[in-house]
Amino acid sequence: MSLPFPGHPLAPRRRVTRVVQVGDVAIGGANPIRIQSMTTTDTRDVAATVAQAERLAAAGCEIVRITAPSQRDAEALREIRAGLDRRGVRVPLVADIHFTPKAALEAARWVEKVRINPGNFADKKKFEVREYDDAQWGEELARVAERFRPLVRRCRELGRAMRIGTNHGSLSDRIMNHYGDTPEGMVASALEFLDVCEDEGFHDVVFSMKASNPQVAIQAYRLLALRLAERAAAGRGPGDYPFHVGVTEAGDGEDGRIKSAIGIGSLLADGLGDTIRVSLTEDPVKEVPVARAIARRIEARWAEPLADVPDPGAPFVEDPYDHARRASRSLELRAGIAATPLPLGGDAPVRAELSLGPVPEEVEAAAWRLADALATRREVACEGLRLDVADESALARVRPFAEALARHGLALPLILGLPAPLAAAAKEGGACWAIAVDAALPDAVLEAAARAAAAAAVAVEWRLAGTGAALLAALDRALAAARTAGLERIAVSADAERPVASLRLVAAALRARGEALPIVLVHRDEPDASDEEALLHAAIDLGSLLCDGIGDAVALPVRGGGIERAGEALALAYRILQGARLRTTWTEYISCPSCGRTLFDLEETTARIKEHTQHLRGVKIAVMGCIVNGPGEMADADFGYVGSGPGLVNLYVGHECVERHVPAPEAPARLVDLIRRQGRWTDPV
Repeated sequence: MSLPFPGHPLAPRRRVTRVVQVGDVAIGGANPIRIQSMTTTDTRDVAATVAQAERLAAAGCEIVRITAPSQRDAEALREIRAGLDRRGVRVPLVADIHFTPKAALEAARWVEKVRINPGNFADKKKFEVREYDDAQWGEELARVAERFRPLVRRCRELGRAMRIGTNHGSLSDRIMNHYGDTPEGMVASALEFLDVCEDEGFHDVVFSMKASNPQVAIQAYRLLALRLAERAAAGRGPGDYPFHVGVTEAGDGEDGRIKSAIGIGSLLADGLGDTIRVSLTEDPVKEVPVARAIARRIEARWAEPLADVPDPGAPFVEDPYDHARRASRSLELRAGIAATPLPLGGDAPVRAELSLGPVPEEVEAAAWRLADALATRREVACEGLRLDVADESALARVRPFAEALARHGLALPLILGLPAPLAAAAKEGGACWAIAVDAALPDAVLEAAARAAAAAAVAVEWRLAGTGAALLAALDRALAAARTAGLERIAVSADAERPVASLRLVAAALRARGEALPIVLVHRDEPDASDEEALLHAAIDLGSLLCDGIGDAVALPVRGGGIERAGEALALAYRILQGARLRTTWTEYISCPSCGRTLFDLEETTARIKEHTQHLRGVKIAVMGCIVNGPGEMADADFGYVGSGPGLVNLYVGHECVERHVPAPEAPARLVDLIRRQGRWTDPV
């Protein structure tokens, strides 16, 4: 299988790209990941836009994008650039263009980069169904090129850079009719415009492939990297253009940060990405530290020595351009005292577990505190509790703790982290034993632990240690020990500094060996990280694998060992699963980050809509400021709330507009009525 990852997909490094200069800032090559954001002011309000751009630059934003939806907006960019220059703010500016080629030509005179959207620069989107023959397709391509070519020439003459930015939500009717609403269509749309650029000898191009669904974004960027490499191999252009990476319409709060970290972090972990923007429905200044934290995490990993990785004998996924959950066999875990077993793997949803740390000394008090903490999150269920069992005295406390949990209404599968020698001597305890496998353990000890687990009727999670060849050796020793002992109920996890690369390697090795064992994603505690950093790191490491289709359970630590924080750790696990599109627990909001095109206060409006609808489990609601991506993103949402004019809103079901020009003050209540009429409403508990 041909993969678009730099070097080896199981030990990814940054994709090698050319350098594209944007004013004083260089994108790609050996330069750091560049941080971008976008103003939310009316572009014609020059003073407000200059002030916000200055605040963004002061916060660490290296490139500032400004919408230019009309000729007058594009003309205002001259004054904005001059105003920033007078203040000594040399941050490069990007003009964001939709629908208006003339505005792009004007904007190119005053800014360092122009972003165009292939879906609406020369094509149209009215959701029309039409078939094209070859001649008609060629005519349409010629028309698109004719409209686009003047901008390419102007950018080349003025030394401006260009971003060809495809949006999943605004693919043209022509592309949609030919390719469907797919990553393939997103890539094809962008490459049509690249053909014109290269025909004009213009190569100062950056690409983006944004979507509100992280899975779609990941697939599209990967596919673009592959297609560019194929073009270069065929002698059709350089193929090493930098990527601007982001997840559009990510929303706000924890959900917006998690969805952004999953999409952006996954791609950067693959080595794809040279500049990033986190799109939050908040003050754009708040986007900058989030983007910086994501970049810092990945740049540190890029800087680590690259170890040799053995060939596992099979790909880690069947198709890296199409999400499918990895097939695994089902394994039942006994859920506490006299409770119904809980399935792991197979057709069961990806489970959410907590890592509590050592078995508590005061079992009754700890059980009460845990029940109290989890009661704050009644909308989610803890589906496994992981405990570290260091010695026989701790093992002796497991059953009393399980009984105490049952008295407080918590029938949880207990996963016990046992040293192999202790497991070999154990008679009972828990639903699963997580046994570390490292090079220092004799095979006889592993086999004895496996026999003890079989005798006690508990499952084993082999916790693999090491990297590269050592990791594969640990896997083979664990599989051999289970076979020798006749132990069939087994799963695997990995204790690794680079969990994405390590567990991809494990998944590939299991595939090569014909083993469909469940894989558990256990996230390490990071006591030195801030709460926001810990959230972003968990979303990157777990979300990357989940979007690959790898993982049958996720386990998050209770930060600092404080039982009182168990509820928030559990909620984070479910939010990551929702962000990766694997389990839907709460209402999902697809809300844009606002810009000068926005026709109402997005942050305030989104908060009002959430207040009334956040209890609607499994419902997707899009809150969009204007029509650029709004109707397109409706295709991925159940309901849409889209600005249609100053103070006016259109309401959608899917991508069908069902109420037009609703006054903004009435629109949230009318949205609730619409949800009721569609039979999707439930009263909050």
